[in-house]
Amino acid sequence: MAIIAVRIDGRLLHGQVANMWTNVVGATRIMVVDNEVSSSDVAKAGIKLAKPAGVNLSILNEQKAIHNINEGRYDSQRVFILVRYPRVLVNMIQEGVPITTVNVGNMSQSDETKAITNSINVVQSDVDAFNELHKLGIAVTAQMVPSDPVLNIRDLIKKF
Repeated sequence: MAIIAVRIDGRLLHGQVANMWTNVVGATRIMVVDNEVSSSDVAKAGIKLAKPAGVNLSILNEQKAIHNINEGRYDSQRVFILVRYPRVLVNMIQEGVPITTVNVGNMSQSDETKAITNSINVVQSDVDAFNELHKLGIAVTAQMVPSDPVLNIRDLIKKF
């Protein structure tokens, strides 16, 4: 399988990802990996509405995604993985999923978060997960849209 792109985006699949990123990376399958969304018919229905025509979609919990990827179920496809939290990717990588780079787009603001860019808001557990990804040799960048400059997450979380 070719995992061609991995993105952390609190909104998961939405217009920007469907219309810009999917085309730029040339995905044939979008894989939303989220335990909460995968168990909600309403949430899944909303994500399915955003799916671009001609692209396959999987909405899976972490364990099912890890199992399917490691079993080679998508080997002939160009897979674009979407998650909401960096911890999900740490878990996937530790279970053998071959991820080498991660793009961070939007992590929503809440009362507990601190902004590291206009669109990325983190809590300490996110920073810890980003540091773990770095220790695992994963390149993590921030880029809202393809035309934006690419920023290194390590530089951004130093402010945290």
